[in-house]
Amino acid sequence: MNCDMECNCCHKTKNRSEAEITSLLNRLSRVEGQIRGIRGMVERGAYCPDILTQVAAANAALNAFTRELLASHIKTCVADDIRAGNDGTIDELVGLLQKLMR
Repeated sequence: MNCDMECNCCHKTKNRSEAEITSLLNRLSRVEGQIRGIRGMVERGAYCPDILTQVAAANAALNAFTRELLASHIKTCVADDIRAGNDGTIDELVGLLQKLMR
């Protein structure tokens, strides 16, 4: 199973490949840079539509991160748990998707 269960206050952990970690961290770095850019725009008194355009870009970048992480979760953790007969993972996934779609 690709997901490791460690009892740290009942939180699960996952071993990720170096490639996956690098990809996720690169996406997060882009989001951080965009957020710093937006902050700078606010501090400089940039025009609202220009700021809003950058906010939309940051949201899109964060959504891309979410899609990549969710796809990895489904392909590894969820699939492995279902193969192992742990159908409770399906309920967990449904709950997660409901939270993400609010």
